[in-house]
Amino acid sequence: MAYQTVFQRYELKYLLTRAQMNKVLAAMKPYMESDKYGRTTIRNLYFDTDNYRLIRHSIEKPVYKEKLRIRSYQKASPDSDVFVELKKKYKHLVYKRRIALPKQQAMDWICNRKLLPQKTQISEEIDYFMEYYESLHPTVFLSYEREAYYCKNGSDLRVTFDDNILCRQSDLSLEHDADGTLLLDQNKILMEIKCSGGIPLWLAKVLSEEHIYKTSFSKYGTAYQTLIYPILKGGKHLC
Repeated sequence: MAYQTVFQRYELKYLLTRAQMNKVLAAMKPYMESDKYGRTTIRNLYFDTDNYRLIRHSIEKPVYKEKLRIRSYQKASPDSDVFVELKKKYKHLVYKRRIALPKQQAMDWICNRKLLPQKTQISEEIDYFMEYYESLHPTVFLSYEREAYYCKNGSDLRVTFDDNILCRQSDLSLEHDADGTLLLDQNKILMEIKCSGGIPLWLAKVLSEEHIYKTSFSKYGTAYQTLIYPILKGGKHLC
């Protein structure tokens, strides 16, 4: 099945109440529709160094940041496809490269450094990333429920709504149930607007009317500050 491997876009984030989400959905109805997957449970494994170098740098809000994860859109099996994703952000613009692989092959590559039989430009970028950050390993499991919408007119505008955002540091497997520590209040929804340019007037209008403002929210960053840092705070020095 064909899938997009390269993304270059803005990703604008907003924290909504469920009432606000319903208002946005009503405004979207003439212009957008749900993708064919409906409500989906997304599972992610985020990779970092022994001293959490990547996420510590990210939460300082630098001009440039990057991260590596393996993502599955279902409870994975050894042979089911997952995505290995290298995501970079420079001056608010997001660049994402991804490769679809069977789950076991993806884990062997990223965790055990077993090279892929065929190299691509994207795999070589990821190989370089892993070589540069030598001690990369899975540090957190993150899952959430997502509803995704796309434009009926064929534009690249996408809107997603995420809730039930969970994280854990044990049982770092894409093959198991999605559970863990809740990162966001049950009445809050994370909305992301993804586009290559400006947002349409009808969408800007509902955001203004409902007093919905852009915010900064990183799922992995929140997991680090909520789950990981409190444990490290009285422990070993991070250098």
